[in-house]
Amino acid sequence: MPTFTAPDGTELAYHVRGDGEPLVVLPGGPMRAPRYLGDLGGLAAHRRLILLDLRGTGDSGVPEDPATYRCDRLVGDVEALRVHLGLERMDVLAHSAGGNLATLHAARHPHRVARLALITATPWALGIPVTAEDRLAAARLRHDEPWFAEAIGPFRKWLAGEADFDPVFVPFFYGRWDETARQHDARGDDEGNDEAADLYGSEGAYDPPATRAALKELTAPVLVLAGELDGGPRPELARRAAQAFPNAEFVVQPGAGHFPWLDDPEWFTRRIAAFFAGNATP
Repeated sequence: MPTFTAPDGTELAYHVRGDGEPLVVLPGGPMRAPRYLGDLGGLAAHRRLILLDLRGTGDSGVPEDPATYRCDRLVGDVEALRVHLGLERMDVLAHSAGGNLATLHAARHPHRVARLALITATPWALGIPVTAEDRLAAARLRHDEPWFAEAIGPFRKWLAGEADFDPVFVPFFYGRWDETARQHDARGDDEGNDEAADLYGSEGAYDPPATRAALKELTAPVLVLAGELDGGPRPELARRAAQAFPNAEFVVQPGAGHFPWLDDPEWFTRRIAAFFAGNATP
């Protein structure tokens, strides 16, 4: 397992899957170990995935200062990984909450990013919140599902802050609630760092006006991919986020939820591989 040292001395680990040109992958959660990403639906057949264990997760070390779990403080870790890999510029793919880290890194180091793909990324860093109504609107699209009637009530209560997270509404996060999704959800119980997750977006982590201004210097192509059935973010919010990047392309994966590489691996892999290869839309 390869490691490198962060600017504050914390030892960080990453995992390599596949062959070819490196693609740095930042996980979501926030602060979830990247094991849940697997090989991103077969993307490792096209690129060498460099999956970063963020500090305090997976095989990476725990920092002395918990304040360094804040998203803007993690940018230095991403940049240190680029230097460690010996890359003048790097391709980056980020999922969910990891999209904020990738966005802040691109804003701070616009000339170190070759291409950037934001996959069902929550755009907090751009000042675009995902609201309870957004999630409910997406949930209502699933009204024909056999599990909908049992799940929608607890989901509403959770979104209103009236109840704890209930596994009964987990299907809302997947485009297809099949055996693949069930196994994926079952593996996720021990992959996160709750303390780090609470601090990730804490006060001071985001400055949307400054980030938007800095992103004007980013010339790298950006792909913003939304899931048709995802509530965080819904496609319209992802479209708004794409407008913050000077050279962005926006795409909606049909029938996909928050983990689109599971819902249609072939579609996802073809689309993402083509983007990073610089090819036209397949």
